[in-house]
Amino acid sequence: MTTLARPVSTTASQDETRGMLLGLVGVAMFSLTLPFTRMTVAELDPLFVALGRALGAALLAAAWMAWRRTPLPPRTALVPLALVMLGVVVGFPLLSSMALRHVPASHGAVLAGLLPLMTTLYAALRGEERPSAAFWLMAVLGAALVLAFALFQGGGALHAADFLMFGALAAGAIGYAEGGKLARTLGGPETICWALLLSVPLVAPLLAWRVGADTFTGVGAAAWLGLGYVTVFSMFIGFFFWYRGLALGGIARVGQVQLLQPFLSLVGAAVLLGEALTMHNVLFALAVIGVVFAGRRLQVRRLPG
Repeated sequence: MTTLARPVSTTASQDETRGMLLGLVGVAMFSLTLPFTRMTVAELDPLFVALGRALGAALLAAAWMAWRRTPLPPRTALVPLALVMLGVVVGFPLLSSMALRHVPASHGAVLAGLLPLMTTLYAALRGEERPSAAFWLMAVLGAALVLAFALFQGGGALHAADFLMFGALAAGAIGYAEGGKLARTLGGPETICWALLLSVPLVAPLLAWRVGADTFTGVGAAAWLGLGYVTVFSMFIGFFFWYRGLALGGIARVGQVQLLQPFLSLVGAAVLLGEALTMHNVLFALAVIGVVFAGRRLQVRRLPG
């Protein structure tokens, strides 16, 4: 009996669905990053937090690759890996840690809703994907909703911490788009692991320089718990799911799932930090979820390569 091959369109649809689900798992893990970071930087220096989580995750990556006997990446992957490293290993953690010294996690969380649009924009500028005009309209609508909400919470104005967060999101967008593309050939876990190891020569000396006699004075269990979470889940395990999801479903479309992250973060901030979760937060979350699912059905053309 001859087994018929599945149509290409069916396979692509299944890959896209798997990519969305994997991306959702990654987003669920990432959604607690800002609340736990806020918890940590309340007692620890933001630079120490950013460097410490990177080095800790790099040790986990080294152990994972030794266990898997992962081969060295090709030379062509070094530049994309460096961009991933600068974006999600160094840039986003450092800038967001600095911002969260001055604003609540809930405020940073709503700004994070801009990340899917920024990721898609970077991927389009790199020539990797060509979203349709309708897709762009829904992405811009989602981002506009998020920005309007951020302005509403900030009393109609943006502050210095907001611009730190925007810088963090720009760095994250670069790291997400480059990592999502690289994961198609290198693999999701391998992409984040090599990026983490690539950061060690930069991170380790800076961390050694930053640690002083009073670095850990008066630091409680909550700060260490937060640092542990952002090290293990935000910087390491979450990317296993996220990069694989981007590789399967496409950067633009799977990236839209991250519009849900601010509202998962709002819940996390309410539970972990006692920050207010109001009815208009919930209503706004429902509006953005509607945009996500509308965008899910619109065309995004993935270019070969």
